[in-house]
Amino acid sequence: MSALKIEQGTSKHSAYDLRSNYADVNERHTLAVVVENEPGVLARVVGLFSGRGYNIESLTVAEIDHQGHRSRITIVTSGTPQIIEQIKAQLGRIVVVHDVHDLTVEGPSVERELALFKVTGEGEKRVEALRLADIFRANVVDSTLKSFTFEITGTPEKIDAFADLMRPLGLQEVARTGVAALARGPL
Repeated sequence: MSALKIEQGTSKHSAYDLRSNYADVNERHTLAVVVENEPGVLARVVGLFSGRGYNIESLTVAEIDHQGHRSRITIVTSGTPQIIEQIKAQLGRIVVVHDVHDLTVEGPSVERELALFKVTGEGEKRVEALRLADIFRANVVDSTLKSFTFEITGTPEKIDAFADLMRPLGLQEVARTGVAALARGPL
């Protein structure tokens, strides 16, 4: 015990603990990156993430301007606010990158994902799978006597909820496209 009657290591305001209260909070961010549509660009962007140990939760890429040779990469990642800022800054430094937008911070956005689910089952499980698919507005895109393939679009949370309900009914395979996102409203 010290002369000030403070036990060692009990003070929350130690000079040796200068970390911000928010430093350890992981946030999920959706980044929209407009890049040149040329070979190797995706490898450079993904290399930035893997080289620094950042995780990519979802990745979609598609050409958005054929004449301008531009593509849009939508990346869902997570990290502390400092890491997210570092990712955005490092993406902006890549020569072939035209724009980096953090849709999570810039205002409301619309996120959608497409998924295919193969569910096998007979009898009551088959009926229950069809009932749940109707509730989630999933479409049956293939059917056999022992299985269904459902197509569902929605937010990643909706896709996860549908998967959780289909597991006990015979979920066999899942294929997901990854998140596609746009900012809401006018530019």
